[in-house]
Amino acid sequence: MLHKIKLKLNIFVLERVHHKIIIMNIKVALVTGGSKGIGFGIAESLLKNGYKVAITSRTIDSANAAAAKLVEFGDVLAIEADVKNFESQQGAVNLVIEKWGQLDALIANAGVGSFAPIDELNVDDWHNIIDTNLTGVFYSIKASVEQIKKTKGSIFTISSLAGTNFFAGGAAYNASKFGLTGFTQSVMLDLRKYGVKVSTIMPGSVASHFNDHDPNAESDAWKIQPEDMGKLIVDLLAMPARTLPSKIEIRPTTPKG
Repeated sequence: MLHKIKLKLNIFVLERVHHKIIIMNIKVALVTGGSKGIGFGIAESLLKNGYKVAITSRTIDSANAAAAKLVEFGDVLAIEADVKNFESQQGAVNLVIEKWGQLDALIANAGVGSFAPIDELNVDDWHNIIDTNLTGVFYSIKASVEQIKKTKGSIFTISSLAGTNFFAGGAAYNASKFGLTGFTQSVMLDLRKYGVKVSTIMPGSVASHFNDHDPNAESDAWKIQPEDMGKLIVDLLAMPARTLPSKIEIRPTTPKG
């Protein structure tokens, strides 16, 4: 027989087996942009390590398609949500709490990119990049912060090495990632007094669908893989409560080009 109770802001499942009671502490994570690429890799790793995971995507079809692949690894919830809309992000968090009663980790992963020199940069592209990569992360954290404080949980933002290194044609993308890096470090200082860990992950080249790239197992073998990002998140979550990894750079060992 299974009984669910809420105790000290955590969900516990109690199962009677041969007159013994086994107590399992359940952890819950929300991954924005979790239907493909880095987000999918992170969601898969979390599920394999016992987390219950909610993934968001801008369309319910893509969220459901990803969830259908992930469900073999654990309990997954597919949510349609747009990071550019605060109410949408609040609704996603509400669904997580409604289903599992808590939120232990937010991985603010959703991001976009397009590149052009400033004299060719489209105004709509500028707004889309800033609204997604920077304002969207603010919305995701703002919507979930009170729940994360309750569990003394963790927040991860997925920035980029483009958040410390600038390049031609990257005005909008660099601005969004430089801003995200600074934003995350400030939020870290705001929330550490509550026992909340806030970290920004800054990857180099990743084999993902970013910027409409079609990942290829052979030609992209040198790049960071989505599952590598997932393993990193899992390892960081497993660190002792006394340690706070605030900013992590991750690069391909042998870069190309």
